[in-house]
Amino acid sequence: MNVSATDSEHGNGFEDGIVVSRADAVINWVRSHSVWPMPMGLSCCAIELMGVGGSRFDIGRFGMEVMRFSPRQSDCMVVAGTVTLKVAKIVQRLFEQMASPKWVVAMGACASSGGLFRTYSVLQGVDKILPVDVYISGCPPKPEALLDGMQLLQEKIRREQSFRGLLRAR
Repeated sequence: MNVSATDSEHGNGFEDGIVVSRADAVINWVRSHSVWPMPMGLSCCAIELMGVGGSRFDIGRFGMEVMRFSPRQSDCMVVAGTVTLKVAKIVQRLFEQMASPKWVVAMGACASSGGLFRTYSVLQGVDKILPVDVYISGCPPKPEALLDGMQLLQEKIRREQSFRGLLRAR
């Protein structure tokens, strides 16, 4: 079999039945399809986050059905709801315990900007303490919005330069 086709986006090609690709493309494809989210369900957005795991929305189609409640077993923190200043230190500590690479999704108006709670006790956006990769708007956002946000995260993971990061980690 002699097929000579190339994929210009990922640098993939086929030659004599052998698949040729860049290490970044393979590593990022695997990472983007095996995201293990850690739900930080802090208020009403957590109900919508739970709905994504059901059969109607089925987040498992995207390789994200393994919800882990331990920071050492997850690589994506989904902050769903209002983050108070008292809880902010705990959220930050859990994020620091996650292994790299790690990503953060801010789900809902409260996690993104404090929502309608303009008080001294509410953190006005989780991006004040964590590097947020994807913002999902809504109050509360629908499960479809979370699925769309997680697909955006997958696209972001596919564009990263992961192979050089692996070499630097040694």
